[in-house]
Amino acid sequence: LTVTFPGLQPFELPAELLRVASPSAEVQGHSPEQRVTVPGKRNVAILNIEPVGNYAVRITFDDFHDTGIFTWNYLHTLGHEKDARWSVYLAELAEKGLSRDR
Repeated sequence: LTVTFPGLQPFELPAELLRVASPSAEVQGHSPEQRVTVPGKRNVAILNIEPVGNYAVRITFDDFHDTGIFTWNYLHTLGHEKDARWSVYLAELAEKGLSRDR
C-alpha cells in the first residue's frame, strides 16, 4: 500500500506489516500486555480497502482479517516507524519461536 500525505514523500507499507500491525483488538488487545505477535503472514495480500468516513480505511486481507480501522494518523505513524516496527516484529517472532511462514 502506498500512502501519500501532503508535503511528504509517499510511504510504502507492505501488506505483511499492515496485517501484523493491524490496529484491531484481535491483534493489539485491550492493553499492551494483550498484544499478539502474528506469525505466518509473509505472503498475505490485500483484498480490499474501503474508506471509513474521512479519517480512516478498513483493509481486508486475504486471510479475511478485516477488523482493524487504519486511521490516517496510524498509517502516518507506521510510515515513519516502518523500519523500527519491522525490526521489533522480527525479533518477537524469533524470541517466540515463530516464523513469517507459519
